Amino acid sequence: MFKNALVYRIVSWNAPTPTDIEERLAGARFVECAATQMESAGWQEPRGERHGALLESVGGHWILSLCTETKAVPGGVVRRQLEEQLAKIEAETGRKPRGRHAKEIKEQLVHALLPRAFPKRATTPVWIDTKAQLVVVGAASMKKADAIVTRLVELLGGGIVLRPLQTELSPATAMSEWLRSKEAPAGFSIDRDCELKQPDSEKAAVRYARHTLDIDEVGEHIAQGKLPTQLAMTWAGRVSFVLTEAMAIKKLKLLDVVLEGAGTAGPDNGFDADVAITTGELAPLIAGLVDALGGELERDVQAAAPRPAEAANDEALAA
Repeated sequence: MFKNALVYRIVSWNAPTPTDIEERLAGARFVECAATQMESAGWQEPRGERHGALLESVGGHWILSLCTETKAVPGGVVRRQLEEQLAKIEAETGRKPRGRHAKEIKEQLVHALLPRAFPKRATTPVWIDTKAQLVVVGAASMKKADAIVTRLVELLGGGIVLRPLQTELSPATAMSEWLRSKEAPAGFSIDRDCELKQPDSEKAAVRYARHTLDIDEVGEHIAQGKLPTQLAMTWAGRVSFVLTEAMAIKKLKLLDVVLEGAGTAGPDNGFDADVAITTGELAPLIAGLVDALGGELERDVQAAAPRPAEAANDEALAA
């Protein structure tokens, strides 16, 4: 369900009811690109059932799915037709269009070619943990996740305020210490992939792939000033992932020990089981990672504490 994850703290939110959110989602449902439209995005059914619910609640965990469709005209086709068009105009007028005029001709060509372009779709899962007051976006890049969060803030209402999950120690600082000391934090193990970069203009980099990291050479690179930007790890022998300097969790994989007891898919094609297993594994992983990074910044912990009115709303939702 989640291959990547970026985590956001719900700083404050007077949460609407699931019914209210469902109505909001219906107004922003995914519609495929029109003939000359380059991109379209909207919410779709997490279960994949046509005309089904756009907000699914499983064990108190809310699941959404954002679908994005893009159409792109191959650059080589555009360049070739543009050159032909410019050459034709030059032959007719004696002057080759340049600057803004050439740009306008290019835009017209792209617009004319779009109806023949093949659309490409991608889906991004979103998990709202109402109990832990966290939002997990299934994206690897902060730019993509922030764009989705902007949509969520507009959609969910209730004065929701989201902030990237921040810890007392930066991931780069913590990963440096783990590699230097050759000791993983409690509950974790260090795997065999790592990237270190020099934080200067040259960005000198060293990458280890499928290589033991319990060697003095890694510590020497850190002593020379290189910082880890990616580190492969495993949580409790159950979930493998790559932690980045930006606090992104990439290449998430539930290990066999987790999947062995999953059983066969039920009438819902295993959706509820997938959600229960995924959230059941990722929730303690995120909590363990925050602990390993020195705990969450105190300002975020205090801000996220439910106020009496919010607590009453939570109880109403649970009922």
